Amino acid sequence: MNIRSATPADVPAVLPMVSKLAALHEAWDPQRYDYKPEPEKMYHRWLTARANDEHSVFLVADRESRIVGFLIATMVGTIPIYRLEETGYIHDLWVEPDYRNEGIARQMTMLAVERFREMGVKQIRLETATKNDAARKLFESCGFRVSSIEMILELAPSSKTSSIPSPGTPGEV
Repeated sequence: MNIRSATPADVPAVLPMVSKLAALHEAWDPQRYDYKPEPEKMYHRWLTARANDEHSVFLVADRESRIVGFLIATMVGTIPIYRLEETGYIHDLWVEPDYRNEGIARQMTMLAVERFREMGVKQIRLETATKNDAARKLFESCGFRVSSIEMILELAPSSKTSSIPSPGTPGEV
């Protein structure tokens, strides 16, 4: 197994895995992962740019000239109230089912951690789907910990106009 930095030429082989990842997320929680049609097509340009971006970590795992997994992570800015101006963020990680349980995802994660460390990043963040116990176990084994829980509320469309007062206008309580 060879884990290496991705190149723009690798993107077409990664896109079918992006499609599988999106479908899995959508099956787990279609309201949270409400993708536009064909998200892999939208990823094409973004992944190509990340392959050439010194502030990104885009890795692929290949075996016998076949890409069987990928990890994509970027440096992201934080809002000004925090001491850290930027963090690393792991967006996506996928290993094809036939190649799972071989340590590939862990190797890619640890390599991403090392690359971010070399960039001077002080903290790496990520999200996992609630139903993705395997991912949480993997990331915990790499030193990550749960720090927050995202919650969502689906709102039904309203036929009423907004009752939110305009800025600067006292509202009634």
